[in-house]
Amino acid sequence: MNIDDSPQVIAEILGKRLKQARLNANISRDALAEKVGVSRNTIVNVESGKTKLETMIAVMQGLGLLEQLSLFLPEQPVSPLQLAKLKGNERQRASKAVDNTENSKDDVTW
Repeated sequence: MNIDDSPQVIAEILGKRLKQARLNANISRDALAEKVGVSRNTIVNVESGKTKLETMIAVMQGLGLLEQLSLFLPEQPVSPLQLAKLKGNERQRASKAVDNTENSKDDVTW
């Protein structure tokens, strides 16, 4: 995977990796589909990268790969600066984006 790859390409790569994990575990598509509670066609779609995240997670559970998600996207700690600004409270949402275009209603000066 490259940083410049499109989301579609990345999804296809992840699907191929799940297919290889299934083959390494010597599990048929039908057996995995039954274990996960989806159709065989859904497994085919997952392996081609055309699926919902929820379904991909279910397949990862079925293959015993759920712990790989922590490597894929580790838990993100709260920034010490954000924590100090919020006086110990966790941030609940991102701030609004500032519109600096010429059509902006507010005239921002620096």
